Amino acid sequence: MSPAQRPEVVVITGASSGIGRETARAYAHRGARLVLASRSRAALETVAGECRALGARTLVVPTDVSRETEVEALAAAAVAQYGRIDVWVGNAGVFAYGSFEELPAGVFRQVVETNLMGQIHGARAALPYFRRQGKGALVLVGSLYSRVGSPAVSPYVTGKFGLLGFAECLRQELRGSGIRVRIVLPATIDTPIYGHAANVTGRRVRPLPPTAAPARVARAIVRSPGRRRFAAPVGRMQMWVIPVHDLAPGLYDRIASVLMHRVELHGAGPVTLGTVLEPSGAADQTTGGWRSNGLRLLLGGAVAATLAALVAARHR
Repeated sequence: MSPAQRPEVVVITGASSGIGRETARAYAHRGARLVLASRSRAALETVAGECRALGARTLVVPTDVSRETEVEALAAAAVAQYGRIDVWVGNAGVFAYGSFEELPAGVFRQVVETNLMGQIHGARAALPYFRRQGKGALVLVGSLYSRVGSPAVSPYVTGKFGLLGFAECLRQELRGSGIRVRIVLPATIDTPIYGHAANVTGRRVRPLPPTAAPARVARAIVRSPGRRRFAAPVGRMQMWVIPVHDLAPGLYDRIASVLMHRVELHGAGPVTLGTVLEPSGAADQTTGGWRSNGLRLLLGGAVAATLAALVAARHR
C-alpha cells in the first residue's frame, strides 16, 4: 500500500464522551487507525468497542492530559503501535461554574491545566514525531470562549483564550515545515460537559441556546487538516457576539451578564466539583439531551425575553 493509501493514524484526547466520542466514530467510518485517550479506561473501552464495530483498529491509552509524562507516553504508544501519528486531536476539556472568588483555587488550576496545558503537552509530545515524518496535523479544539469572555466561567475562558494564542504562535513557527496547525471553535454544543462541570453557584446549569450537534464539530475536526483555513467556527448563530464584543464592549458585558445569570444559571442546584478533579468512570453519550424541541423552544424564548428586557431597560 502506498503512503497516500495508508489509513490515517489519529490520536484523540477526551475521547470518552461528547465531541471526542463523536470524532472517534467519524474517523472510524473513514477507516483510520485510532488511539483513544481519556482518564477512564472503562469509558474508553466502550468507545473503542463502537469504533472496532465500524472496522477501525483501535488502541486505548488512559491518559490525564494535565500530566505531561502521561501525554508523552500516549504519543509513544501510538507510534509503537502504528509506526507514526498523522493527526493529533487535542480535545480533552473540563468546565467549572462560579465567580473567580468563589471557585476553589484547585478547581481553577485544574481547568486551566487540562484545557490549556493539556493541549500544550499534546503539541510537545506530537511535534517530534511530526518533525521526523516531515508532516502531520495538530487539531486543537478551542471554543467561542477563545474569543469572548463571560462571568462565572473564568477558568474555562482563561484556558480557551490562551489556547488560541498558543495555536497562532505555533502556526507561525511551523510555516513551511509541512506540519499543519488548526483550531476548531465551537459555540454551544449539545454534550454532557455541562452536567460534568464543577458548579459552586448553588444554581442549576443549562447551556445557552441554540446548541449545535457534536457531529458538526466532529466533521469540522476531520476536515480541518485538509483545509487552508486556520480557525473553523462551529455554531455560527452565536458568533454574532464577536463583533459586539469587539465594537461595543460595554453592551457585550451587559448581555453576557444577563444571559449567564438569567438563562444559563437558573433555580436552585447542588454545589459539586463535577468531574474536574476525578473522571466519572463510565462512558457518556455524545449528546447531553439539550436539543429536544420543547427545551430548545423554552431556552430560545428565555434568551429572546432576556434580550428584549435588556433593550427595554436601555431605552428607559
